[in-house]
Amino acid sequence: MRKNERLKGKTVVITGASGGLGEQIAHRCAASGANLVLLARNQKKLEQLAENVSEKYSVDCLPLQLDLSRHEDIPAVFRDIIERVEYIDVLVNNAGYGVFSEAKDVTAADVKGMFSVNVVGLIVCTKEVINYMRQRKSGHIINISSQAGKLATPKSSVYSATKHAVLGYTNSLRMELAKDGIFVTAVNPGPMATNFFDRADPSGNYVKSLGRYILSTEKVAEKIVEAMLMNRREINLPGWMNAGSILYTLFPRLVERLGKKAFFKK
Repeated sequence: MRKNERLKGKTVVITGASGGLGEQIAHRCAASGANLVLLARNQKKLEQLAENVSEKYSVDCLPLQLDLSRHEDIPAVFRDIIERVEYIDVLVNNAGYGVFSEAKDVTAADVKGMFSVNVVGLIVCTKEVINYMRQRKSGHIINISSQAGKLATPKSSVYSATKHAVLGYTNSLRMELAKDGIFVTAVNPGPMATNFFDRADPSGNYVKSLGRYILSTEKVAEKIVEAMLMNRREINLPGWMNAGSILYTLFPRLVERLGKKAFFKK
């Protein structure tokens, strides 16, 4: 496991930390000597992860329960974090979920839920760290978006809309905070082998169709941690999928026509 020496003694806050990509990021940050604040809804999983990480890497690890859909709870949780750890060097906005459904079938509850967690929760968390980072003239905000935020496909209209929103917010935030020495990075991975698809695609057909092309959380986490406290605009994985997103920006009609069969594999 490669180490990022810039993280030694720093404090990293990770949302959605109880499993999947968030858990892998936590392990790699701790291996680099960072102290952690782990946020998620499942307190039991958080406490178990915090105990394992603390024992294995000899770092401080604070598990705090937070449901990002409860926006009114977020300010108090971040005040608690600041009181306990004094400062936040890196915020990783990792929490999020998706439901794959055709636009005609998507429920109002799913629309509200995805925007509530993926967009509003992310924005409120970010708002809570900006002033602290500005006071210290340093910090790094990392927003986990998706290739779906660049190239929308059938059955992911609402999920893609949330990730388009995250990218728009991230791009604006990056320009606002550049003068304060604060880095802002968007991470745009393709499909990853996590329990995301247990909810997004209960049939399992999409994951099956991806086969060996699905990303590992270990690889994505490694790229993210390597870039921490560096001025990286974006991290795009895998390369071939990002090339498709770039091509789509240039020739959308062509890509939609040629990729139609593949896009409907969900």
